[in-house]
Amino acid sequence: MQTRPYRSALYIPGSRPRALDKARSLAVDAILFDLEDAVTPPEKTAARATLAEELGKGGYGARARIVRINALDTEWGEADAAAMAAADCDALLLPKVQGPADIDRLAALAPGKPLWAMMETPASIFNAAAIAAHPALEGFVLGTNDLAKDLGARVGPGRPELQMALQTCLMAARAAGIVAIDGVFNAFKDEDGLTAECQQGRDMGFDGKSLVHPAQVAIANGIFGPSAEEIELAERQIAAFAEAEAEGQGVAVVDGKIVENLHVATARAILTRAEAIRAMDAAANTSAGD
Repeated sequence: MQTRPYRSALYIPGSRPRALDKARSLAVDAILFDLEDAVTPPEKTAARATLAEELGKGGYGARARIVRINALDTEWGEADAAAMAAADCDALLLPKVQGPADIDRLAALAPGKPLWAMMETPASIFNAAAIAAHPALEGFVLGTNDLAKDLGARVGPGRPELQMALQTCLMAARAAGIVAIDGVFNAFKDEDGLTAECQQGRDMGFDGKSLVHPAQVAIANGIFGPSAEEIELAERQIAAFAEAEAEGQGVAVVDGKIVENLHVATARAILTRAEAIRAMDAAANTSAGD
């Protein structure tokens, strides 16, 4: 079972040393170090070296360090893969994935390195289950901007235009037991809009939200983490069910609602997630004090 939290996954340009350093102090669960969209073509080779140097310095604590390389059909992709396979990062994120053959190719270039896939093309959506099932794959990041572009979609509030793609990727990720991170919300100053989209992603079942600005981190962390009320209810459900079992009953009642095995499993997952978040926050605080 996945226990590491991925409530917030912030894109950081691999070409900017100051931003790479600032990321060490941000309260994010994952950093998406970007060598692709956030780096202009003239900067890409230098960015690769800059990022490798900063990763080598360490200091990112318990945060997941995921590097988005350039697509393998570009002039930079294979060199990115080779350099980052040897770098001190947790995984490589491949953009423009079409199918599992793309993951095969990256796995051959970076043997043993955990891989993630950007799900941002129509082909990737139709091939989501096969991509998710690849043995090297640990997670999906939804690329909703690129997907909307390819579809010619005009995406509005609630994202009804993308629901089929979002749900297809989420289903595939859950079937394969991998992480699924929702796409970005571009208007980083629109807190109400971000809140609504994070709540939608959370309610659908996504593990967290990919972000474009540090100002978005607190909202994503708050929404994708269990609330105090959810934790308290989970504890009561587990206790009530244990008491019912001791009395030879197969169900319990909490707040007028039936509690069965499946509810207890969900409750335990909530408590496990809450403990993982507490551990990550404690590690971040310890790192900040060093």
